[in-house]
Amino acid sequence: MKGLILSGGRGTRLRPLTYTSAKQLVPIANKPILFFCIESVVAAGITEIGIVVGETADEVRAAVGDGSRFGARVTYIEQEAPRGLAHAVLIAEDFIGDEPFVMYLGDNLIAGGITSLVDEFQELGPSAEILLAEVPDPRQFGVAELTENGRIRRLVEKPPEPKSNLALVGVYLFSSEIFESVRRIKPSPRGELEITDAIQDLIDRDLWVHPHKVQGWWKDTGKLEDVLEANRIMLDTFDTQAHRTWPPGVKVEGRVELGEGVELVDALIRGPVVIGAGTRVENAFVGPYTAIGERCVLKRCEVENSIILSDCEIQDIPLRIDGSLIGRNARIVKTDFKPKAYRFMLGDNSEVGIT
Repeated sequence: MKGLILSGGRGTRLRPLTYTSAKQLVPIANKPILFFCIESVVAAGITEIGIVVGETADEVRAAVGDGSRFGARVTYIEQEAPRGLAHAVLIAEDFIGDEPFVMYLGDNLIAGGITSLVDEFQELGPSAEILLAEVPDPRQFGVAELTENGRIRRLVEKPPEPKSNLALVGVYLFSSEIFESVRRIKPSPRGELEITDAIQDLIDRDLWVHPHKVQGWWKDTGKLEDVLEANRIMLDTFDTQAHRTWPPGVKVEGRVELGEGVELVDALIRGPVVIGAGTRVENAFVGPYTAIGERCVLKRCEVENSIILSDCEIQDIPLRIDGSLIGRNARIVKTDFKPKAYRFMLGDNSEVGIT
């Protein structure tokens, strides 16, 4: 069995961060989301992995390499434009061949990994297995309608008036029969080959598509609030206790993971928190559910429930920073400009909250 991980989307809902970084490489608990996906696939016993890449291909290649660090062998598959999930399947046919495969969207996280799902798929032997989860607003997803006996009646991509609240989760398991279905469908009104249409074609051809309802948590990390929630979920799995003798003025509480060379001076760290190597926290508070990258400097500030990427500087901020995602090399500092005024340099689709 092979793996196919999709890492080619533009990540428009996470702009401006994704103007300069692949959304699949946004870190959760200081690890890129894409790495969680790869590790999940490898843990299921799948070591031949194809990664579909787009305009951020160079960045993804640099981060993942040949896959050996994960115990896998990675093949990169170029997609010249985001033409739909089914198009990604189609261009991967030469890599997949006649083998069954799992397709994993590179910005999704699933509790407990996919090992049990792969086992179930191999034991049952359907043409496809799809994962379903109840969501409050299914209009943003592919939606499944089930019959009374639990079989799939119909799949619809982002319906304006959903007939159910069961959304397709970003992990699919397919036999090679899916390639024929992809070739049979036509682009949707938005110009993409929809994976829901391809799976519907399997159903229309009387092939077995097995639905599996997800019982644990699942996150599509396409929006800021979902990234932060995924960060909270992953930090809650940490069991690291930073047991050591701290200098006067330093207090560390709860589950805290500190990288090599982290400096704490007159600081309160209240976990769950992860702080990357070479970061200095001075006269500052770092509160629960915060992930701070490498080589950052935090002085005279308070941060909680946030993700701060590497090489950032935050100094002399009078109010607590909360619920934030701060990109690499960012600086947030107090200025003494007169007259007092707000001064911004923001990218497209940015959001700033002012108290």
